Amino acid sequence: MNRNRLPRWINSVVDRIADAPMSPIGRIAARRLGAAAPAGSVPATAFEDRPIRVLIAPVNYSGQGRAWARALEAADASISARNMAVDVPGGFSFDADLIVPVGTYHNGTEWQDRQFAAASRATHVLIEAEEPPFGRMLSRSVVAQAAALVERGVDVAYLAHGTDVRLPSRHMSDNPWSHYGDPELYAPRAEVLAARNIRLLEESGRPLFVSTPDLLDYLPSASWCPVVVDPTRWATERRRRSAGPLQVAHVPSVSTVKGTQLILPALEKLEREGIIDLRLVQGVPSAEMPAVFAAADVVVDQVRIGSYGVAACEALAAGCIVVGHVAERVRAEVERRTGRALPVVESDPTGIEAALRALAALPDRSELIDAGVDFVRHVHDGRLSAEVLRDDWITPRERTDKEGGAHAPRD
Repeated sequence: MNRNRLPRWINSVVDRIADAPMSPIGRIAARRLGAAAPAGSVPATAFEDRPIRVLIAPVNYSGQGRAWARALEAADASISARNMAVDVPGGFSFDADLIVPVGTYHNGTEWQDRQFAAASRATHVLIEAEEPPFGRMLSRSVVAQAAALVERGVDVAYLAHGTDVRLPSRHMSDNPWSHYGDPELYAPRAEVLAARNIRLLEESGRPLFVSTPDLLDYLPSASWCPVVVDPTRWATERRRRSAGPLQVAHVPSVSTVKGTQLILPALEKLEREGIIDLRLVQGVPSAEMPAVFAAADVVVDQVRIGSYGVAACEALAAGCIVVGHVAERVRAEVERRTGRALPVVESDPTGIEAALRALAALPDRSELIDAGVDFVRHVHDGRLSAEVLRDDWITPRERTDKEGGAHAPRD
């Protein structure tokens, strides 16, 4: 449903229902998500007996909640870290320490009580994307749920993932290619939610984190906790191709956001000329993506957001050259905080043809490949993420590098 085509009064009604989850209509909508599983059949989070116990919940976008948990445990033997995620039918499935059926998450008061008791035994809880970790408990208020944890001595922090705090109005003013200007997206609702979430976070008084560096534009007091990929999972023996078309992959997971429709004519033109072989990757399970990237020379990522994320890191780790649009201020922030230049070849939608022609003409692309692999190994293998979470929240210490200077993991 394209909400831009609906009358304003209908959009207003839809928004009012969404903003009142405990109203009679909101309760009916919640029941349509499914009944709760039988009492006791869905487990609650269990920690190992360690001094520091960290729960990350409840969204696990791109498997990042679990990745951060594993990174914390690898970095510090005194930490037991677990993540919990809601299993949303039709969504992307990523491994998690605890996956909860959506009906149980929303409607299972027995599970909510047990999970709250388990979280109360944590020393730290990181709430993702401003979503309530215990479903509809306490009127589905993330503020109330966080306060209840704090009352029990739990140290709560928040982590923003992207759309939850990215203000469409500012994004469109800063970025002429912003996806929020696309008629397929309904920006007014995103504006209201992002503004509300930013206000919640700024007023919380809790430590704040963001998963991608561009989000510091909206939450300047937050710390950047880089996304994590496993370099060993994506590492491949790449076949050296000295001739033939450039093997180009594009993964239009959400084509409007990625900008697929803006670059596809140029990609198809280059394919007709024999400059590239193009593969549009859709419906491929996550487990099969390493093989997809192993067969590609170049991955064209997104050309609208002005940043980079998990997909770009996975492609870089696999030895692909990544092409995408990353705003200059974001590149500068990455280099300032890590001491390393971001090795994503810059291209907005108008430059994609020229960028790919230039790459195809290079007699040797090994320097670009090596730079990408090295960048992920130093910035996105989990060490820096664990360091940021520990130093800026779990075991805080006086630091100056958020104000300036590199913050990179030791080799």
